Amino acid sequence: MRKLHLGTTALAAAATLTANAALADVSISGAAEWSYNSRSSNLAANDGTSFGDDMEMTINFTNKTDSGLDITYRVDFATGQGDGAGLVNDETSIAIAGGFGKIVLGEDDDAADAYNIDESDLIAEDAAPAAMSATIGTSSSISSDDVNKVAYHLPAMGGLTAGVSHTDRGAVGGTDTTSYGAKYAMEAAGASITLGYAVVADENSTQDVDMENMGMKIVSGDISMIISQGGTESNDEDIHNVGASISYKMPNGMTVGAYTFKSEDDLDAGEEYSRSGAEVQYTIASGLTAVINVDDYDYKNGSSDAAAADSGTNTKLTIKAAF
Repeated sequence: MRKLHLGTTALAAAATLTANAALADVSISGAAEWSYNSRSSNLAANDGTSFGDDMEMTINFTNKTDSGLDITYRVDFATGQGDGAGLVNDETSIAIAGGFGKIVLGEDDDAADAYNIDESDLIAEDAAPAAMSATIGTSSSISSDDVNKVAYHLPAMGGLTAGVSHTDRGAVGGTDTTSYGAKYAMEAAGASITLGYAVVADENSTQDVDMENMGMKIVSGDISMIISQGGTESNDEDIHNVGASISYKMPNGMTVGAYTFKSEDDLDAGEEYSRSGAEVQYTIASGLTAVINVDDYDYKNGSSDAAAADSGTNTKLTIKAAF
Protein backbone atom coordinates (compact mmCIF):
# COMPACT_ATOMS: atom_id res chain seq x y z
CA MET A 1 0.00 0.00 0.00
CA ARG A 2 2.89 2.33 0.76
CA LYS A 3 4.33 1.84 -2.74
CA LEU A 4 0.92 2.51 -4.27
CA HIS A 5 0.59 5.72 -2.25
CA LEU A 6 3.99 7.01 -3.47
CA GLY A 7 3.16 6.13 -7.04
CA THR A 8 -0.17 7.94 -6.84
CA THR A 9 1.54 11.02 -5.37
CA ALA A 10 4.11 11.02 -8.15
CA LEU A 11 1.41 10.79 -10.81
CA ALA A 12 -0.50 13.65 -9.19
CA ALA A 13 2.64 15.78 -9.10
CA ALA A 14 3.41 15.01 -12.74
CA ALA A 15 -0.14 15.91 -13.73
CA THR A 16 0.14 19.20 -11.85
CA LEU A 17 3.43 20.05 -13.56
CA THR A 18 1.97 19.18 -16.94
CA ALA A 19 -1.06 21.36 -16.29
CA ASN A 20 1.12 24.29 -15.23
CA ALA A 21 3.43 23.84 -18.21
CA ALA A 22 0.44 23.92 -20.52
CA LEU A 23 -0.22 27.51 -19.44
CA ALA A 24 2.96 28.66 -21.16
CA ASP A 25 3.92 28.63 -24.83
CA VAL A 26 7.52 27.55 -25.36
CA SER A 27 9.62 28.50 -28.37
CA ILE A 28 13.24 27.60 -29.11
CA SER A 29 15.34 29.36 -31.74
CA GLY A 30 18.97 29.22 -32.71
CA ALA A 31 21.56 31.04 -34.78
CA ALA A 32 24.89 29.61 -35.89
CA GLU A 33 27.77 31.36 -37.64
CA TRP A 34 31.09 29.97 -38.85
CA SER A 35 33.71 32.28 -40.31
CA TYR A 36 37.08 32.32 -42.04
CA ASN A 37 39.06 35.51 -41.47
CA SER A 38 42.14 36.69 -43.38
CA ARG A 39 43.89 39.79 -42.10
CA SER A 40 46.73 41.60 -43.81
CA SER A 41 48.32 43.94 -41.26
CA ASN A 42 51.52 45.94 -40.98
CA LEU A 43 51.87 44.42 -37.49
CA ALA A 44 53.24 40.88 -37.62
CA ALA A 45 51.22 39.86 -34.54
CA ASN A 46 47.96 40.72 -36.33
CA ASP A 47 48.82 39.32 -39.75
CA GLY A 48 47.38 35.92 -40.69
CA THR A 49 44.25 33.79 -40.96
CA SER A 50 41.88 32.23 -38.45
CA PHE A 51 38.56 30.40 -38.02
CA GLY A 52 35.80 31.72 -35.79
CA ASP A 53 32.27 30.96 -34.67
CA ASP A 54 29.31 32.64 -33.00
CA MET A 55 26.60 30.24 -31.81
CA GLU A 56 23.44 31.09 -29.89
CA MET A 57 20.31 29.38 -28.61
CA THR A 58 17.29 31.19 -27.17
CA ILE A 59 14.38 29.72 -25.20
CA ASN A 60 11.22 31.75 -24.56
CA PHE A 61 8.38 30.86 -22.19
CA THR A 62 5.35 33.09 -22.76
CA ASN A 63 2.04 33.32 -20.91
CA LYS A 64 -0.97 35.63 -20.93
CA THR A 65 -2.63 36.25 -17.58
CA ASP A 66 -6.36 36.53 -16.97
CA SER A 67 -5.89 40.29 -16.59
CA GLY A 68 -4.33 40.55 -20.07
CA LEU A 69 -0.65 40.85 -19.14
CA ASP A 70 1.91 39.16 -21.42
CA ILE A 71 4.69 37.52 -19.38
CA THR A 72 7.86 36.26 -21.06
CA TYR A 73 10.76 34.42 -19.49
CA ARG A 74 13.75 34.43 -21.85
CA VAL A 75 17.05 32.57 -21.59
CA ASP A 76 19.77 33.22 -24.16
CA PHE A 77 22.74 30.82 -24.34
CA ALA A 78 26.04 31.46 -26.07
CA THR A 79 27.25 28.05 -27.27
CA GLY A 80 30.20 28.77 -29.57
CA GLN A 81 33.80 27.81 -28.88
CA GLY A 82 34.75 31.48 -28.59
CA ASP A 83 32.21 31.90 -25.77
CA GLY A 84 33.71 29.17 -23.55
CA ALA A 85 33.06 25.48 -23.08
CA GLY A 86 29.46 24.26 -23.18
CA LEU A 87 26.41 26.45 -22.66
CA VAL A 88 27.18 29.92 -21.34
CA ASN A 89 24.21 31.82 -19.93
CA ASP A 90 24.38 35.09 -21.86
CA GLU A 91 21.05 36.74 -20.99
CA THR A 92 18.22 35.84 -18.61
CA SER A 93 15.21 38.08 -18.07
CA ILE A 94 11.49 38.32 -17.39
CA ALA A 95 9.33 40.79 -19.30
CA ILE A 96 5.87 42.00 -18.27
CA ALA A 97 3.92 43.80 -21.01
CA GLY A 98 0.51 45.41 -21.15
CA GLY A 99 -1.25 48.65 -22.00
CA PHE A 100 1.22 50.49 -19.76
CA GLY A 101 4.20 49.40 -21.87
CA LYS A 102 6.83 46.79 -21.00
CA ILE A 103 8.99 46.17 -17.93
CA VAL A 104 12.09 43.99 -18.29
CA LEU A 105 13.84 42.61 -15.19
CA GLY A 106 17.10 40.67 -15.17
CA GLU A 107 20.26 40.26 -17.20
CA ASP A 108 19.45 41.89 -20.52
CA ASP A 109 20.55 44.74 -22.79
CA ASP A 110 20.54 48.38 -21.74
CA ALA A 111 17.42 50.21 -22.89
CA ALA A 112 19.50 52.33 -25.27
CA ASP A 113 20.35 49.22 -27.28
CA ALA A 114 16.78 49.18 -28.66
CA TYR A 115 17.03 52.76 -29.96
CA ASN A 116 20.64 52.93 -31.15
CA ILE A 117 21.08 53.43 -34.93
CA ASP A 118 24.57 53.05 -36.39
CA GLU A 119 26.19 52.29 -39.73
CA SER A 120 26.64 48.59 -38.96
CA ASP A 121 22.85 48.04 -38.73
CA LEU A 122 22.73 47.51 -42.50
CA ILE A 123 25.73 45.19 -42.47
CA ALA A 124 25.20 41.49 -41.72
CA GLU A 125 28.77 40.87 -40.54
CA ASP A 126 31.28 43.36 -39.19
CA ALA A 127 34.64 42.51 -40.74
CA ALA A 128 36.62 45.07 -38.76
CA PRO A 129 39.58 43.57 -36.89
CA ALA A 130 39.39 42.71 -33.22
CA ALA A 131 39.23 45.64 -30.81
CA MET A 132 42.52 47.42 -30.29
CA SER A 133 44.03 48.14 -26.91
CA ALA A 134 43.40 51.81 -27.65
CA THR A 135 40.31 53.46 -26.18
CA ILE A 136 38.81 54.83 -29.37
CA GLY A 137 35.61 54.08 -31.27
CA THR A 138 35.39 51.32 -33.87
CA SER A 139 31.72 52.09 -34.70
CA SER A 140 29.23 54.81 -33.84
CA SER A 141 27.24 52.32 -31.74
CA ILE A 142 27.25 52.70 -27.96
CA SER A 143 28.06 49.87 -25.57
CA SER A 144 25.55 47.70 -23.70
CA ASP A 145 26.16 45.05 -21.06
CA ASP A 146 23.98 42.15 -19.91
CA VAL A 147 24.18 42.63 -16.14
CA ASN A 148 21.14 42.62 -13.83
CA LYS A 149 18.98 45.70 -14.39
CA VAL A 150 15.45 47.08 -14.55
CA ALA A 151 14.15 48.55 -17.82
CA TYR A 152 10.91 50.22 -18.86
CA HIS A 153 9.71 50.81 -22.43
CA LEU A 154 6.76 53.11 -23.13
CA PRO A 155 3.91 51.84 -25.31
CA ALA A 156 4.23 53.03 -28.91
CA MET A 157 2.62 56.43 -29.43
CA GLY A 158 2.17 56.85 -33.16
CA GLY A 159 5.67 56.53 -34.56
CA LEU A 160 7.38 57.25 -31.22
CA THR A 161 8.95 54.57 -28.99
CA ALA A 162 11.15 55.21 -25.94
CA GLY A 163 12.64 53.48 -22.93
CA VAL A 164 14.94 53.77 -19.93
CA SER A 165 16.95 51.30 -17.83
CA HIS A 166 19.06 51.38 -14.67
CA THR A 167 21.79 49.10 -13.35
CA ASP A 168 22.67 49.25 -9.64
CA ARG A 169 25.89 47.41 -8.85
CA GLY A 170 25.53 48.26 -5.18
CA ALA A 171 29.00 48.01 -3.74
CA VAL A 172 31.05 51.14 -3.04
CA GLY A 173 33.12 51.88 -6.12
CA GLY A 174 30.76 49.92 -8.38
CA THR A 175 29.51 51.46 -11.59
CA ASP A 176 25.82 52.38 -11.77
CA THR A 177 24.49 52.76 -15.30
CA THR A 178 21.51 54.73 -16.57
CA SER A 179 20.51 54.22 -20.17
CA TYR A 180 17.72 55.73 -22.23
CA GLY A 181 16.71 56.31 -25.82
CA ALA A 182 13.93 56.97 -28.30
CA LYS A 183 13.00 56.36 -31.93
CA TYR A 184 10.57 58.12 -34.21
CA ALA A 185 9.37 56.52 -37.44
CA MET A 186 7.54 58.35 -40.23
CA GLU A 187 6.77 58.24 -43.94
CA ALA A 188 7.94 60.97 -46.32
CA ALA A 189 8.03 61.12 -50.12
CA GLY A 190 7.39 57.39 -50.37
CA ALA A 191 10.29 56.50 -48.05
CA SER A 192 10.33 55.18 -44.48
CA ILE A 193 12.46 57.34 -42.18
CA THR A 194 13.51 56.42 -38.65
CA LEU A 195 15.31 58.79 -36.28
CA GLY A 196 17.07 57.41 -33.22
CA TYR A 197 18.76 58.83 -30.13
CA ALA A 198 20.38 56.84 -27.31
CA VAL A 199 22.51 57.56 -24.23
CA VAL A 200 24.44 55.39 -21.75
CA ALA A 201 25.75 57.12 -18.60
CA ASP A 202 28.12 55.29 -16.21
CA GLU A 203 28.71 56.69 -12.73
CA ASN A 204 31.24 55.54 -10.14
CA SER A 205 33.61 56.98 -7.54
CA THR A 206 36.47 57.28 -10.04
CA GLN A 207 34.93 58.95 -13.08
CA ASP A 208 31.73 59.36 -15.08
CA VAL A 209 31.52 58.09 -18.64
CA ASP A 210 28.85 59.39 -21.05
CA MET A 211 28.16 57.73 -24.41
CA GLU A 212 25.77 59.12 -27.04
CA ASN A 213 24.41 57.99 -30.40
CA MET A 214 22.24 59.73 -33.01
CA GLY A 215 21.22 58.15 -36.29
CA MET A 216 18.83 58.28 -39.20
CA LYS A 217 17.73 55.35 -41.36
CA ILE A 218 16.01 55.83 -44.73
CA VAL A 219 14.40 52.95 -46.62
CA SER A 220 13.07 53.46 -50.14
CA GLY A 221 12.12 50.26 -51.92
CA ASP A 222 15.14 47.95 -52.01
CA ILE A 223 17.60 50.69 -51.06
CA SER A 224 18.44 51.50 -47.42
CA MET A 225 20.80 54.13 -46.04
CA ILE A 226 22.03 55.09 -42.56
CA ILE A 227 23.99 58.08 -41.31
CA SER A 228 25.03 58.22 -37.66
CA GLN A 229 27.23 59.98 -35.19
CA GLY A 230 28.09 59.65 -31.54
CA GLY A 231 30.86 59.81 -29.03
CA THR A 232 32.26 59.14 -25.57
CA GLU A 233 33.24 61.65 -22.89
CA SER A 234 35.15 60.90 -19.67
CA ASN A 235 38.01 62.36 -17.64
CA ASP A 236 40.60 61.60 -20.32
CA GLU A 237 38.54 60.88 -23.44
CA ASP A 238 36.60 63.09 -25.84
CA ILE A 239 35.88 60.75 -28.74
CA HIS A 240 33.78 61.73 -31.76
CA ASN A 241 32.41 59.08 -34.13
CA VAL A 242 30.68 59.38 -37.50
CA GLY A 243 29.55 56.66 -39.88
CA ALA A 244 27.40 55.90 -42.92
CA SER A 245 26.23 52.84 -44.83
CA ILE A 246 24.06 51.87 -47.78
CA SER A 247 22.60 48.56 -48.96
CA TYR A 248 20.66 47.31 -51.98
CA LYS A 249 18.54 44.15 -52.16
CA MET A 250 18.88 42.57 -55.59
CA PRO A 251 16.15 40.44 -57.20
CA ASN A 252 18.35 37.32 -57.20
CA GLY A 253 18.45 37.10 -53.39
CA MET A 254 21.76 38.94 -53.09
CA THR A 255 22.25 42.08 -50.99
CA VAL A 256 25.23 44.38 -51.52
CA GLY A 257 26.35 47.02 -49.06
CA ALA A 258 29.06 49.56 -48.37
CA TYR A 259 30.04 51.40 -45.20
CA THR A 260 32.50 53.92 -43.80
CA PHE A 261 33.43 55.10 -40.30
CA LYS A 262 35.84 57.49 -38.60
CA SER A 263 36.69 58.16 -34.94
CA GLU A 264 38.88 60.87 -33.39
CA ASP A 265 39.91 61.64 -29.81
CA ASP A 266 40.25 65.39 -29.18
CA LEU A 267 42.14 64.81 -25.92
CA ASP A 268 44.81 62.67 -27.58
CA ALA A 269 46.25 64.72 -30.44
CA GLY A 270 46.53 62.74 -33.65
CA GLU A 271 44.72 59.60 -32.45
CA GLU A 272 42.15 58.44 -35.00
CA TYR A 273 40.68 55.27 -36.48
CA SER A 274 39.02 54.95 -39.89
CA ARG A 275 37.59 52.05 -41.83
CA SER A 276 35.59 51.47 -44.98
CA GLY A 277 34.42 48.35 -46.70
CA ALA A 278 31.96 46.44 -48.83
CA GLU A 279 29.79 43.40 -48.22
CA VAL A 280 27.89 40.85 -50.28
CA GLN A 281 25.13 38.71 -48.73
CA TYR A 282 23.74 35.75 -50.65
CA THR A 283 20.78 33.62 -49.56
CA ILE A 284 21.74 30.03 -50.37
CA ALA A 285 18.46 28.61 -49.08
CA SER A 286 15.81 29.55 -46.53
CA GLY A 287 17.66 30.13 -43.26
CA LEU A 288 21.13 29.73 -44.82
CA THR A 289 23.23 32.74 -45.89
CA ALA A 290 26.79 33.36 -47.04
CA VAL A 291 28.42 36.74 -46.36
CA ILE A 292 31.70 38.15 -47.69
CA ASN A 293 33.26 41.34 -46.29
CA VAL A 294 36.34 43.25 -47.41
CA ASP A 295 37.36 45.92 -44.92
CA ASP A 296 40.23 48.46 -45.07
CA TYR A 297 41.25 50.08 -41.79
CA ASP A 298 43.83 52.54 -40.49
CA TYR A 299 44.66 53.35 -36.87
CA LYS A 300 46.97 56.22 -35.87
CA ASN A 301 47.95 56.10 -32.22
CA GLY A 302 48.48 59.83 -31.71
CA SER A 303 50.90 61.53 -29.37
CA SER A 304 50.07 59.91 -26.02
CA ASP A 305 48.37 56.53 -26.62
CA ALA A 306 50.49 53.46 -25.91
CA ALA A 307 48.67 51.24 -28.45
CA ALA A 308 50.62 50.41 -31.60
CA ALA A 309 49.59 52.02 -34.89
CA ASP A 310 48.09 49.55 -37.35
CA SER A 311 46.62 49.49 -40.84
CA GLY A 312 45.64 46.82 -43.31
CA THR A 313 42.85 44.86 -44.96
CA ASN A 314 40.52 42.33 -43.40
CA THR A 315 38.61 39.78 -45.53
CA LYS A 316 35.97 37.57 -43.97
CA LEU A 317 33.71 34.75 -45.18
CA THR A 318 30.79 33.87 -42.90
CA ILE A 319 28.23 31.07 -43.21
CA LYS A 320 25.08 31.89 -41.22
CA ALA A 321 22.23 29.52 -40.34
CA ALA A 322 19.00 30.45 -38.53
CA PHE A 323 16.65 27.96 -36.87
